[in-house]
Amino acid sequence: MTNLNSAIKKLQTRIFPFIIALTALAVSASAAFYSVSGLSKLFAGAAFAVIIMAASLEVAKLVIASLLYQYRENLPRLLKYYLSVACLILILITSMGIYGFLSAAYQETAALAGNVDAQIALIETKRDNVKEQLAIYSDEKSSINEAVSDLRSGLSNNVIQYKDKETGQLITTTSSSTRRALEKQLDQAIGRQTEINTRVDNLNQQLFDYETEIVEVTSSNNVAGELGPLKYLSGLTGKPMDQIINIILLVIIFVFDPIAIALVIAANFAFEQLQKKTKENVYGEQVEEEWDEEHAHDMVLNQMIEELGDDPLDYLFEEPKPEEPQVIKEYVKVPGILESHVMESLKHARRRGEDVPTNEEISKFFN
Repeated sequence: MTNLNSAIKKLQTRIFPFIIALTALAVSASAAFYSVSGLSKLFAGAAFAVIIMAASLEVAKLVIASLLYQYRENLPRLLKYYLSVACLILILITSMGIYGFLSAAYQETAALAGNVDAQIALIETKRDNVKEQLAIYSDEKSSINEAVSDLRSGLSNNVIQYKDKETGQLITTTSSSTRRALEKQLDQAIGRQTEINTRVDNLNQQLFDYETEIVEVTSSNNVAGELGPLKYLSGLTGKPMDQIINIILLVIIFVFDPIAIALVIAANFAFEQLQKKTKENVYGEQVEEEWDEEHAHDMVLNQMIEELGDDPLDYLFEEPKPEEPQVIKEYVKVPGILESHVMESLKHARRRGEDVPTNEEISKFFN
């Protein structure tokens, strides 16, 4: 079970850097696409040339980020400063391209919404004109209905009552000539009443058609749904939609490309951790560091030698001074499991021409 868990952990350790690298590549490619598209629209007169230039700068930016991390300790200071400033400027250029791309997309949507609003406003203007005409005809219809009612009432009683147009006085008469004149007026009023009723019916139909057209234009328009959140935020904050979208775009561009560069650096760091670690052995050589049981003993031996001093063999084989009485020393007994490693170290020392004790002399120091 322990070996299985160790294998899973080791697999995760080796796979995760590739996940970081793929994520960095995806974000960087997206940022590059939006930036190149935005810059080509900004300089539409030379779109193809701008696409080539912007694409090469995007690749250079990723290479610079990796270079600054991989050779951070070896690069000349002036070159390091220049590349850092250049990388920041390229990030700003990419952000500018992304801003241009997204703002152009918003302007297209806003233009469609403006056309729809203008179309609805035109229909509403026609509808309001119809309502005004209906109000005029409604007043005229009321006065004609009243006049027709008065004329019919007077003619039915053989007594004619009417208002004089000049004085406004109510006149009562039974003259036959006046009766015929008023009957003619009644016929004209009824004709006008019929005409007004017909026009009112037509105007009501037009009003209904305009209301239906407004509903159809509003319901068939997808732009209203796309700009719905912006309109809500605009109404909530009291700021125009252009200012709201500008804030949103600034938030996006300040996160998009910088996180792509951060992921590129993180991928370099992760792959660096995958490389085999090295250590310095007792001879000053850089060897691979293996974390198994055999080499763990070697690490313990190295630690023991470091505690003994710079030259542990001198400590083990120090000869007594002539003027001092010989003292029998108790040598440090080293575990026998480490004997093969010490013998191997002595073999390397002999190859370098160093004066070291024989294997027989060393063997007595092991249990």
